[in-house]
Amino acid sequence: MNFEYSEKVSQLLKQLCAFMDEHVYPNEAEMHAQVAADQWNTPVLMQELKAKAKAAGLWNLFLPLSYGKYSAGLTNLEYAPLAEQMGKVHWAPEVFNCAAPDTGNMEVLAKYGNDAQKKQWLEPLLAGEIRSAFAMTEPDVASSDATNIETRIERDGDEYVINGKKFYISGACRKQCAIMIVMGKTDPTNPSRHLQQSQVLVPMNTPGVKVTRPMTVFGYNDAPEGHAEVIFDNVRVPTSNLILGEGRGFEIAQGRLGPGRIHHCMRSVGVAQRALELMCKRANTRVVFGQPMIKNQSVREDIARSACQIEQARLLTLKAAAKMDQAGNKEAQDLIAMIKIVAPNVALDVLDRAIQIHGAVGVSQDTFLAQQFAGQRTLRLADGPDQVHMMQLGRNLAKRLED
Repeated sequence: MNFEYSEKVSQLLKQLCAFMDEHVYPNEAEMHAQVAADQWNTPVLMQELKAKAKAAGLWNLFLPLSYGKYSAGLTNLEYAPLAEQMGKVHWAPEVFNCAAPDTGNMEVLAKYGNDAQKKQWLEPLLAGEIRSAFAMTEPDVASSDATNIETRIERDGDEYVINGKKFYISGACRKQCAIMIVMGKTDPTNPSRHLQQSQVLVPMNTPGVKVTRPMTVFGYNDAPEGHAEVIFDNVRVPTSNLILGEGRGFEIAQGRLGPGRIHHCMRSVGVAQRALELMCKRANTRVVFGQPMIKNQSVREDIARSACQIEQARLLTLKAAAKMDQAGNKEAQDLIAMIKIVAPNVALDVLDRAIQIHGAVGVSQDTFLAQQFAGQRTLRLADGPDQVHMMQLGRNLAKRLED
């Protein structure tokens, strides 16, 4: 299996790393300051950096299939090293229009949307003019099983009426969030639990859409995108806002989550790699008990163990990406499940060691470690908790090996 970068990817990676060095890392403190000053607005600095990235051709790198002038047309394997670099700063993917949940929503619209939906919503998303959200998770049911979703989408003439409650809807707190893809039940009595759900486009300014509060993640509100609690109170949208057709919601969700999961894992490898780099810098420069910390055997072991884990996660991510490209997402589902289990846990292990080596500053706002620890711990729940992936992976492997 050849993981050597093509000339195209090598050049893009060189450009991306140079852009990060020049525009992203030096602006981490300023970005946080602008967010703190106006929590739910896209910072002016972000808009400036997005314009620079677009002008540099570092734009929509995530989209596997070319979509006109807006896409680089990279495969999943080609995108992997680029996503890893973006993952080193939690807001960096947005600079390149490669941030969730927009990426998943764009893939849904590109794959399943009709021409009118693409024109109205996909093109502004691809251009980076608006932001979006994906509303699936609910507080009152186990949303790791998407068939449990209780939000109702009922047809009334040429409109759908939506009633329900969602939470942890990433991106919906931001004032620039213009559209949500909402998953709910159009046919709750269908004998097939996988044909009861549908997905529909709901503009944020639709009457009855109420963002009631931002949910926190270990105390972080993750502004400016946030994780909203949203109530749908007799929300009415045209039937033309339905994506693909009634009863196709579960199918769309499965098609959306495969690429989304591996994108998260690519970025997790980047988080772990940056944590390792900070760990090495700290160990080489911090003096404890009269000598550099790197002289301590336990510190050296932490660094070595972290490097081993990162390389393992990186290679598994690349293998999953290659399988997706060669055989499709369905054939790669076992590898996708494996890396979704492995990557956040590896990142957490490495972050934990880095925090320990940094001491008190490791749990402060002065490094990226604490917030990323919260983020990676949350990722063990996002897009399916570890237990669901292990349950399904174990079932598939046992059946295959028995045969």
